[in-house]
Amino acid sequence: MFAGTRPRLPSAAEKATEVLEAEMREPTAFNSFFLGGFECSSHRRADGVRLDLLRATSHDEASETDYRELQRRGIRTVRDGLRWHLIEKEPGNYDWSSFLPMLRAADATGTQVVWDLCHYGWPDHIDIFSPEFVERFARFAEAAALVIHAEIGSVPYFCPVNEISYWSWAGGDTGRINPFANGLGGKLKRILVRAAIAAIDAIRRIDSRARFITAEPLINVVGYPHDVGHQLEAERYRLCQFEALDMLAGLQEPELGGRPEYLDIVGLNFYPDNQWLLHGPTIPFGHHAYKPLADMLVEVAQRYNRPLSMSETGAERTARPSWVHYVVAEVLEAMQRGVQIEGICLYPIIDYPGWDNGRMCDVGLLGPRGEHGRRPVCKRMEDELAEQSRKLLALQRELTSGPYAGGTYAVSEATSK
Repeated sequence: MFAGTRPRLPSAAEKATEVLEAEMREPTAFNSFFLGGFECSSHRRADGVRLDLLRATSHDEASETDYRELQRRGIRTVRDGLRWHLIEKEPGNYDWSSFLPMLRAADATGTQVVWDLCHYGWPDHIDIFSPEFVERFARFAEAAALVIHAEIGSVPYFCPVNEISYWSWAGGDTGRINPFANGLGGKLKRILVRAAIAAIDAIRRIDSRARFITAEPLINVVGYPHDVGHQLEAERYRLCQFEALDMLAGLQEPELGGRPEYLDIVGLNFYPDNQWLLHGPTIPFGHHAYKPLADMLVEVAQRYNRPLSMSETGAERTARPSWVHYVVAEVLEAMQRGVQIEGICLYPIIDYPGWDNGRMCDVGLLGPRGEHGRRPVCKRMEDELAEQSRKLLALQRELTSGPYAGGTYAVSEATSK
């Protein structure tokens, strides 16, 4: 700089670009920023009926077609699941016939998959409250990792136990899903944490490159404005959302075996009804008590210092596109504030029959298979996804360094057209 020349102060836009370039240099874990999540719940209902959402949506037999449909829209990474109850029908005997076609379909289409190992369901011949459960799950996880390692050469991704927090509440405290217990949520949560830790250890023995995500609900709970006691109770309840993650990281109850390395990518599930008044109704979007998603993401990032992902998010029927619009805007806001976010998983990506009554839930980009095996596409959802992809692509082009440069933060141009 010439002597006597005053430096030009950068504009606000230039400052924002510099911040993004400085804070988003780590390469993304996933092959696409948008992920498609296939509903793979396999738990028993209170009436004894076992759900199998992969079968109910025909995704198990149409996985290759489904993966290609998503790839046409720029989605090259998905969450999908193994059905433990089908694979281990007899203790210690594994039948992979329900899984191998899906694994090979992913390999054939070049689809990156985060495999859920336990999505609320387990074989009937195992008592989830017994010490055997943790050991059996670890052996199943190890066997699954061996199969995946033998079939594909890429880095495997897993979600060992889906929604430990919700499962311990719904299955351990309120008896809504299996194991239909009441007042045992704390016990169930600790078993599931130990199972997740044992599974991660087992998988890493097979493939040290393996990556892991959590999938825990992200919630906000508030109290009455003029009732301090109610506010304190609401805050205690809100903080319970971090218990499972704290246990995995060894921040709480380290005797469970938790350590920081058990938190890799912190996946967070966020839906329109994830904020409510304690002992009261859902807080509607736009209400003064509704907490911005970006603020919630910043809190989690500061608490764990890990990359985040939106492991599940979505809304039903006409709310689908507007919800995607809101979530993407909030995610970008969080990224501008320094949060490393690996991607957004649209969940479920296929419409599915509801758990309790079989009502078709119109939540996906794709609908039920019709004539000739084709799935209808929600046009408004498709258009919104394309619009949001255009925004991300513009940001890629704007940044000349960091993971957006060179297409490493993958948003397909095909998606944005």
